[in-house]
Amino acid sequence: MPEDLKTRLQYYGISPWEIEVLYGFLNSHFTIIQDEIEPNDKDFVSYLDMEIPLAFNEAFFQWFDFKRWEKIKDIFKEMKRRRGSGNAIKIKINFSGNPRIIFIIDIEDKQWFDNAIEKIDFVLELLPYHLDPQKIPSEISEIMYKFDSESIRWRLDTASSENKKYTFRGDSWKEIT
Repeated sequence: MPEDLKTRLQYYGISPWEIEVLYGFLNSHFTIIQDEIEPNDKDFVSYLDMEIPLAFNEAFFQWFDFKRWEKIKDIFKEMKRRRGSGNAIKIKINFSGNPRIIFIIDIEDKQWFDNAIEKIDFVLELLPYHLDPQKIPSEISEIMYKFDSESIRWRLDTASSENKKYTFRGDSWKEIT
């Protein structure tokens, strides 16, 4: 993997202890840029946007180490536990690559929140199918996933290209106008 990889943590409403623990797990592999921001979503008490400067793929998890990734997932679950139910915390995980893969975790129920965190890794198996050039709109630069509590799995949500945005409904992409 490349040297001097930078990851950015943008957040509000996250305790210094939580950031320090997260920093500890990321610090061995990344240079960390921390950016505490003003609250920008009135629906959430806490927000964390974590940019990972590598593609979401098997190679990332082997390089980063599955055990370390499991500990990061545990931190996310602990953050939710400490805040209780409701729209307490929103976590956005951005993986660079082509296309960028983004996970949004903003589930009210703690059990579903934890389940979403646990199942992020499962999306790896679906990526070849989801990114099939025959199935996605052309020139997509970003794909966003949201967790569906009803089907208990991650679902494609939106995709963006330079000047178009699409939403995934049913089994196909529809351009948003």
